[in-house]
Amino acid sequence: MSYVPRLRKKYFEEVVPAMQAKFNYRNGMQVPRITKVVLNQGVGSAVNDKKLVDAAIDEMTKITGQKAVATISRKAISNFKLRENMPIGCKVTLRGERMYDFIDRLISISMPRIRDFQGLNVKGFDGRGNWTMGITEQIIFPEIDIDKVNRISGMDITFVTTAETDEESLELLRLLGFPFKKD
Repeated sequence: MSYVPRLRKKYFEEVVPAMQAKFNYRNGMQVPRITKVVLNQGVGSAVNDKKLVDAAIDEMTKITGQKAVATISRKAISNFKLRENMPIGCKVTLRGERMYDFIDRLISISMPRIRDFQGLNVKGFDGRGNWTMGITEQIIFPEIDIDKVNRISGMDITFVTTAETDEESLELLRLLGFPFKKD
């Protein structure tokens, strides 16, 4: 038997029936699902030190298990000493099994390690069913060795879903186990 991520199994066994009951979907294929997770990290002081981008790429590769890609600047901005096509950050797009494994590790291992955690903010929805959250410290992930970190930096994590509305997306993420703040 092949490997099936724990969260994917939970989606089909628990989330789909609960969403069908709440939103009156006739077919299981109408139930929204997460299509991809995008991690993005901007390295502001990369203009002065190119090695910071390499360190960010290395850390994000360890966190996700997939090679991160450097993001480059589109325009030159003289006030920031920024030239066109300079590396200024990194990103990773996760799909399939890696996506489910990452979400599972994020919910069950990394979020409990956040200092003064009160729950996730519900205001990160974009109106089309996608949700973005910010992390202030990359050291919440167990893959990062705290002793080898040069600089503590944050990142944005975007969850792209097939949901039509924010309400459907919120319910999907809540059923998957995301600890949102109570209203």
